[in-house]
Amino acid sequence: MLQQIVTRTPFYVWIILGVLVWRGIAASRDRVVPRRQVFVIPAVMAVLALQEIAHRFGLDAMALAPWLAGATLGAAVGWRTAAPLAQAGNGVLQRGSWLPLVLMLAVFFTKYTVAVSCAVQPALAQQAGFAMTASALFGIFNGLFAGRALRALPAPRIVTA
Repeated sequence: MLQQIVTRTPFYVWIILGVLVWRGIAASRDRVVPRRQVFVIPAVMAVLALQEIAHRFGLDAMALAPWLAGATLGAAVGWRTAAPLAQAGNGVLQRGSWLPLVLMLAVFFTKYTVAVSCAVQPALAQQAGFAMTASALFGIFNGLFAGRALRALPAPRIVTA
């Protein structure tokens, strides 16, 4: 069954996985990025999660409330655990971390698991517990991204001599 799942997965899904791994590896190194770029990956991950929620469960309170609760919790944790980003030149200095890779893979594999589960057992999409759990997971991951990215807003200046 696992072989059927993997072989029936569209090729573009593996390309997306490759791009996410590439971006995650890039995030493991210190780099200076434009402030707006800090928000690109969190925004893309949120769009992917909300797209999956809308497609599988619909955009109603049963799916959006757990996503919002998870996003709020994740953002608070992300904000509290991430160091403020320092301004450097025309951008912000992002310290290298493997956490973005882990979070991107978590969103990807959650989305993949939900899609496969609903393909194998279509009735799952109608079960409130499944929809709420998946939505909450997406929300937590999206919130962690957002909380970390929001640290770019109050960035202090680095004084170099």
